[in-house]
Amino acid sequence: MPKKPVKTKENTDNPEDSLDLQSSADELVDGGLPFYESEDLPEALREQFMDYITAFEEAEWVTAFDVLVQGGLELPHPDELDNSQLAAKLWEVVRGLAMLRMFLYNTDHLSDRELYEELWHELLREEGPLLPFNSDTACHIDLVGSGSERDIELYLRYYADEVSRCDWAKDWPDDVMPMHEAPPFDRDRHLPASDQAEWRNVGKPS
Repeated sequence: MPKKPVKTKENTDNPEDSLDLQSSADELVDGGLPFYESEDLPEALREQFMDYITAFEEAEWVTAFDVLVQGGLELPHPDELDNSQLAAKLWEVVRGLAMLRMFLYNTDHLSDRELYEELWHELLREEGPLLPFNSDTACHIDLVGSGSERDIELYLRYYADEVSRCDWAKDWPDDVMPMHEAPPFDRDRHLPASDQAEWRNVGKPS
């Protein structure tokens, strides 16, 4: 069972409304249960939410791999690329995912080859609904966010700040806290993010 809390970034002005929407979406996806709707929810926001639910229910389920390939991006097997070719291809994938409003986080523990292999074999193969693209939606792909013991250890070792580490030690005193280390690679700060106005122009760092 994942211990790491999942943080979501909402695009509403009222935090209570955001929680209402998140709860509503969870209930609809999990079992089609009736959902609570705040009386203070603006009509425009309510209609936008219901439009999203309708689009989700009617969407075709596809993989990011197939969408990228259909868009013209070649995705050769990792073994077919030398290190230089693979590094260039990885940043093509990163830019392609950003165009699909899919953004990577916490990748600095992985080499370029390890990250490309993880994307090629696993993450790009996962199916999801093909929804209309807009600037208010985004898919966040956390490379240490699975909740596995391995990912938790990587998060605490490389990515958690001191406050988060202290909170974790307090909440989970039986866990072994790894020594903090700087990640072996420096990629995350160059990755496009969903709140960047110029994310379309992100390229391979010099």
